[in-house]
Amino acid sequence: MRKLLTVAAAAALPLLATAPAQAATYAIDPAHTFTMFEIGHFGASVNRGRFDEKSGTVEFDQRRKTGKIDITFKSASINTGTKAFDDHLKTDDLFAADKHPDIRFVSDKFIFDGDKVKAVSGKLTLLGQTHPVTFNANQFNCYPNPMANTEACGGDFVAEIDRTQWGMNYGVDFGMPKTVRILATIEAFKQ
Repeated sequence: MRKLLTVAAAAALPLLATAPAQAATYAIDPAHTFTMFEIGHFGASVNRGRFDEKSGTVEFDQRRKTGKIDITFKSASINTGTKAFDDHLKTDDLFAADKHPDIRFVSDKFIFDGDKVKAVSGKLTLLGQTHPVTFNANQFNCYPNPMANTEACGGDFVAEIDRTQWGMNYGVDFGMPKTVRILATIEAFKQ
């Protein structure tokens, strides 16, 4: 009987490794978490950038279909690959990095389609103003991360915002679009 139980337990281990996430708190992994933006440039090209400094947590309960995200990006860490452009983006014309060093997204609503995360709704604080934003999930998964030796949860999300809602009006009067596409890739490790 003991041998049978040992064999049954060994056979169940791979199933446990792929079991759905239990209620837990996860710390953002900066090496696998990025937020990028895209904005059209007079219909000719697309300007892109990202924020290199970020921190935060994710709470997730697959069984209850609940979760929370609290993530902060440092506006001064903006990186487009062009120093002159980065310097302008940090001014009061756009991100006002000296006055508003943090860009923060806080969500307490995970939207599911069956067992899959479909979207995350929350509030984005930018330039000292907070407004609702919903990020649609292109994918989301929790898995046993062999390198971190713990469970990881993460996803790839996208949202479009009207930047003028937060008071970012620079360039609108001479043809720059109001709509900004935000691409967010988040991965976090269970604590």
